[in-house]
Amino acid sequence: LDDFGLVHLDQQQRLDLMEIMEDRHAKASTIIASQLPVANWYDVFGDDTIADAVLDRVVHSSHRIELKGESMRKKK
Repeated sequence: LDDFGLVHLDQQQRLDLMEIMEDRHAKASTIIASQLPVANWYDVFGDDTIADAVLDRVVHSSHRIELKGESMRKKK
């Protein structure tokens, strides 16, 4: 998932993402790229129960890489 969190998820998108994460949990890798801290992902979901379900499957078994510094896209 690239640029996760740019827009809020509607109900169908929340349910679809939860189903995908359930299907992949402990079976396949998933890469999520986001500029938002994980703590702000609850706002993107708009439903704390579904956010908890998805984040339980993602966060606890994840490897997090947090990049710091200036954008590499800046013109020289």
